Amino acid sequence: MGSSRLAAVRLLAVVAVAFGLVYIGWRWTGTVAWDAWWIAVPLVLAETYSLGETVLYALTMWNARRRAPAPPAPEGLSVDVFVTTYNEPVDLVLRTAIAARDMTYPHATWILDDGNRAELEVAASRVGIGYITRGPEWEGRPRFAKAGNVNNALFRTSGDLVAILDADQVPEPRFLDRVLGYFDDEEVAFVQTPQHFWNVPPNDPLGTQAELFYGPIQQGKDGWGAAFFCGSNAVLRREALMALGLTRFSRDARGSMRAALRAGRSRLQDLLSQLAVREPTAMPVAEQALAAVRRAEGQFRRGDVLTEITSELRAAFAAALAPRPEAAPLPEEVAGELLEELDGVLELVDVARTDQALTINPLDTTTITEDMATAMHLHAMGWTSVYHHEVLVHGLAPEDVGTALSQRLRWATGSMQVFFRDNPLMVRGLTLAQRLMYLGTMTSYLSGFAALVYLSAPVLFLTVGIFPLHADPTLFFLHFIPFFVACQLLFQLSGRGSRGLWRGQQMSFALFPTWIAATLSGASAVFLGKHIAFSVTSKTKQATGTGYRHVLPQVVATAVLLVASAIGVARMLAGEASAPATYLTEL
Repeated sequence: MGSSRLAAVRLLAVVAVAFGLVYIGWRWTGTVAWDAWWIAVPLVLAETYSLGETVLYALTMWNARRRAPAPPAPEGLSVDVFVTTYNEPVDLVLRTAIAARDMTYPHATWILDDGNRAELEVAASRVGIGYITRGPEWEGRPRFAKAGNVNNALFRTSGDLVAILDADQVPEPRFLDRVLGYFDDEEVAFVQTPQHFWNVPPNDPLGTQAELFYGPIQQGKDGWGAAFFCGSNAVLRREALMALGLTRFSRDARGSMRAALRAGRSRLQDLLSQLAVREPTAMPVAEQALAAVRRAEGQFRRGDVLTEITSELRAAFAAALAPRPEAAPLPEEVAGELLEELDGVLELVDVARTDQALTINPLDTTTITEDMATAMHLHAMGWTSVYHHEVLVHGLAPEDVGTALSQRLRWATGSMQVFFRDNPLMVRGLTLAQRLMYLGTMTSYLSGFAALVYLSAPVLFLTVGIFPLHADPTLFFLHFIPFFVACQLLFQLSGRGSRGLWRGQQMSFALFPTWIAATLSGASAVFLGKHIAFSVTSKTKQATGTGYRHVLPQVVATAVLLVASAIGVARMLAGEASAPATYLTEL
């Protein structure tokens, strides 16, 4: 946005936050109905949360950045273009892949087929496009959905840069030419461009285009050095991805070895106690092995190479088990028990062992939103990112309500999975602004609980007369209206030029069941170990009719509000409820 508009946005941001602080301070200090604390406190907490989201949005908009055009694409870069697919129609995949093949900057195009379809391989070969699928090393091992598919391809290609496109995201011929110039800066890890859908009508009720996100919000995050990678329509530096994979492997391996050495020492101490009673002649072997584990712990504390620690420990165990001329042979049963125990310790400590097909995973595999998690950890390593605000790829949006909601549920669940597992406030290496940019996106899905409170409070008053705040209606409006109006003005001015702003607010509120389900699923995955399946977004219409069954909670909530409203009016007319409080609640 221009400098004058940015100045106006900053002024409105200050005004909105100031009015919000006045309002929420007034609410906490003089209006909470403590006699009905079980609804009054959740309501004021929900309002406090909403103020917090306003602050984070204002902070995002404060530094909104519209970049100058990138420098011309440098010559000589090697680029691999990945078209990821699982079960999408072959003709749809080929349409995207052929458009990718025909981009003007020299590159190699690959179809990454996680569905391993022979007909797609033949079709790709016919049009001169590479084809990659998983090898036998993946059989019986975790596949990690799209992240695993891309990681597999990264180890089978060698381009300096990697462009990633979903199966339905058709690039323009100039796509690479328009963004590769940013990589002249050696610190840039990735460049993200907007997602735009050609099959979405102007009056789309679901707000699918997300023009506020792929515009002011991404520009604001870009201004703070935290533009997001969104999974498609992006170009990434292979070096950055590989560095991230190695760093995460090293960190995880050190954590695993620390725990393994501790567990191995405990096992050998227990074994030594048992041998003292059962077979004292075997104690020197156990003592020698225990001493080797303690030496390994010392090496670990000094920061020695992990594989060298494992190798030396294996050699020490072999020496401990070697026959001694001066000692009587151990009973066969005891020797077998010692061998089994020491092998068990080595298996724990050996960091090269893995139950995964790949030892190193460049894209994050701990969540179903691998794009956000990967971007966050790249930023934590010191890499930078770019948001290029130009539509260069045209995609296909879900064509039915069920698929659209399933897609949003997946995005939200993955975001909350990251929130609970790798909370940005705790990730080392991020700047304060980057932490807040990631936090703002993740915590936005907690709005489902706030919406539930906002819906419950008026129903309780209108039906049974429980009012969650004690305040004169006029005084309430004097505090609330300035805050509300300032927020709307900030939202409209910062998002000027983006369509569907009001509808986007409505959808964010209406999707409260989806956000609640996503938060609970994300928490269950992290704290209870529940598996979250990666649901591939269907590219064909899955249902006919209006799809009301997919929005049943919203329909029920609307019906409850209408019935409660009628009851509230009847109670007011009967003199059982305050007219000002009823008017306030109805509004």
